[in-house]
Amino acid sequence: MTTKIPAELVSDEVFGRRNLIINGDMRVAQRATSTSSVTDSGYHTVDRWETAASSAGTWTISQSTTVPSGEGFAYSQKFDCTTADSSLDASNLLIFRQKIEGINVQHLKYGTSSAKKLTLSFWVRSAKTGTYIVEFFNDNSSENKTQSQSYTINSANTWEKKTITIDGDTAHSIENTTNAELLVYFWLAAGSTYSGGGSLNTSWSAIDTVGNTVRAVGQVNLADSTSNDWYITGVQLEVSDQATPFEHLSYGEELAMCQRYYQKSSDGTPAQNSFGGLQLSLLQNADPQVVVPLSPNLRAAPSMTLYSSYGSGTSSQWYGLAFGNSFSANARVFQTSTRHFIADNGDVGASQAGWCEIGWVADAEL
Repeated sequence: MTTKIPAELVSDEVFGRRNLIINGDMRVAQRATSTSSVTDSGYHTVDRWETAASSAGTWTISQSTTVPSGEGFAYSQKFDCTTADSSLDASNLLIFRQKIEGINVQHLKYGTSSAKKLTLSFWVRSAKTGTYIVEFFNDNSSENKTQSQSYTINSANTWEKKTITIDGDTAHSIENTTNAELLVYFWLAAGSTYSGGGSLNTSWSAIDTVGNTVRAVGQVNLADSTSNDWYITGVQLEVSDQATPFEHLSYGEELAMCQRYYQKSSDGTPAQNSFGGLQLSLLQNADPQVVVPLSPNLRAAPSMTLYSSYGSGTSSQWYGLAFGNSFSANARVFQTSTRHFIADNGDVGASQAGWCEIGWVADAEL
């Protein structure tokens, strides 16, 4: 028996690399698997996913093993409210988001009559039912455009799959840069500055025209009780008018894509007693210097953090051993690029011949 497959399901978009989201199954967590007492913005746990927060409760954010059964996922991202904020001020917000480089979405053909539709699919679960908002944001330097769509969590503490399809923007292009040009926001809490408008903005519109107040209209306040939590996994954004099965990549592929934005010298955190990174032999009166290649190449010249990879994990310090005695010395990075960095040391004394070691973190996140 022969089955005919529609042409639109065998296009390059379907059988090429489909998912525009990196680490949508929350497998890679180079920074940490759990961070507590979160009240501010930052990359706290799983790679490529940023929390934007402004005085909307206190959170433990973790890579969780609670996942939808039988869907092939091992991890999810969990937000757990530890200090509630039941009455949000106007500017308060909580967002889970990913920023996508402009060079990776030129095939969407935005700003032309051929602009492609996008479909976002994901698995979500929460103790708090109700309306949640997903926002799509084109961060063009000439004019920011946005549209928002709602989804509903119907049953508490139950995994539900959601699918959202949006039209392409025929009027406004996405800039071809290595900066954050297309952003996907999962709103979790929104004060009236973002939710106080009349109707949710559901088509591509300039923020200067429609205003901020229509970006998250109807969003529940996930921060209103310490009983609240929110899980997500299986996030896929693809060129299509319908969702296809989640694109499961090998761990090595997913890790390499994450390392374009963030990489480090060891599996431990900087404060742990973990060997790794750079190790040099010292001569008396020497200024040790080393060129370290970065692989894969980073998105941009990174912000570097050096730390003693043995003992205290002290920032910007070598750990060394000379004549059987340990010593510490200042360390610095004096050159970086997308492909390498150079570290050196200027205060190794005449009697300190031996070896020294340092760990490093390279951060080029959007």
